[in-house]
Amino acid sequence: MFTRTSSARELATRAHEIGASILRGELARHGSGDWTVDGLSVTEWLAEFEGRQVYLIVTTTDARSEPATVKRTCHTCGRDYEGNECPYCREARLRLRGQ
Repeated sequence: MFTRTSSARELATRAHEIGASILRGELARHGSGDWTVDGLSVTEWLAEFEGRQVYLIVTTTDARSEPATVKRTCHTCGRDYEGNECPYCREARLRLRGQ
């Protein structure tokens, strides 16, 4: 499953506003087994938080691993839809917010 880029950016912005540490970029695994995000070691980055309780949120903003058409059932309205979010609930949300 992937997330719209704008939604991921909004999540990152909100997290940054409350003082969270953000790491963004392409995830890669090197021959040594180390994970990096845009060349920065994920292990070293996570070491900063050792011994603390954390929330680790990972989302992808591309559909490389997502089949072209996936039918989903909305957990809110119960309708089937294709894509990233339920178009019926999205329309209602935008309408109710006055946008």
